[in-house]
Amino acid sequence: MPKHLQREIEKLKRQILAIGAVVEESLHKAVRSLQVRDEKLAKRVIESDIEIDRIEVDMEEECLKVLALHQPVASDLRLIVAILKINNDLERIGDLAVNIAERAVFLSTQKPVDAPLDFAVMVEKTEEMLRKSLDALVDGDATLAHKVCLADDEVDAINREMHAQVQESIRLHPDQVESLLHLLSASRHLERVADHATNIAEDVIYMIEGHIVRHKEERFGSKSGAN
Repeated sequence: MPKHLQREIEKLKRQILAIGAVVEESLHKAVRSLQVRDEKLAKRVIESDIEIDRIEVDMEEECLKVLALHQPVASDLRLIVAILKINNDLERIGDLAVNIAERAVFLSTQKPVDAPLDFAVMVEKTEEMLRKSLDALVDGDATLAHKVCLADDEVDAINREMHAQVQESIRLHPDQVESLLHLLSASRHLERVADHATNIAEDVIYMIEGHIVRHKEERFGSKSGAN
């Protein structure tokens, strides 16, 4: 690899990791504002989305510039394509953090719901998936990336369980329908964050192994049975 291309690629890596750190922090603050009903914290998350949008556009422009100027091939090309896609997923996670924060703003004005809804496990698993997907990118660790993909099923199951709990709570407490629906919406947004973390992990696998792993049966079909 030419030295000037190597420098540009290292710069892209640093930039995408910096974006990842900003998005991780935004998501953490959003779910925290929901859990403790902190309206001020939620509004800071909403306001910070402008900055995430800006750096996402800057990152895309940098990737396109490197593609145009250096015309990379093979693994270098896969890396830049993966960074482009990861950049988009991170921006979407930032948007979902805003959506969660908006639910928190509303719920901060309402009395606590009479329902056994605990986001703690779902939040922990979702944040862990995002963190590990970025760790897999940093370390070039396809094994870790595969583990992130597997964890998505757990978050999906928790989301379904949350949906059932909300339905039952609406039946028991019809006066709290609006608050319960906002909690259900937050659960769905967390599930979508996990989906985007899975996308990032899949892009890392593509970057390292050179093949696309978009569908579950392609990812884990015969191999999962062999292990």
